Amino acid sequence: MPWIRNRSLHVVIRWQVLLTAFMALVFGWILGLHGAVSGFLGGMVSVISSTIYALIISSHKGYTAGGAIRTALRAEAVKIIVIIASLWAVFAAYKEVNPTAFIGVFIMTVIIFSMALFVTNDSKDIK
Repeated sequence: MPWIRNRSLHVVIRWQVLLTAFMALVFGWILGLHGAVSGFLGGMVSVISSTIYALIISSHKGYTAGGAIRTALRAEAVKIIVIIASLWAVFAAYKEVNPTAFIGVFIMTVIIFSMALFVTNDSKDIK
């Protein structure tokens, strides 16, 4: 994802994808195909909204504090809209959804996103 210039967001989105894949396998093993699909969709709701957030943040070119805050608020608003629309779409379109797997993986990936604060920018730049 070279278009995401913020290293913290890049790393956290990668963690979200890995957690989503792992949990889809776990729920697939425990609950079968619909459990795997539900877990995968739950994680992808968060991954997609986080990626959109990161793209908006990465497109910021201003140098003022006000501009940075406006960009962050716009990115967060878009992220929330995408999450709400995606959650609704999955529950409306996928009748066999397993709510426990879906919401469980979604919550785990949202928590992973909050860990971006703990990712340092000390290592190599993302190009």
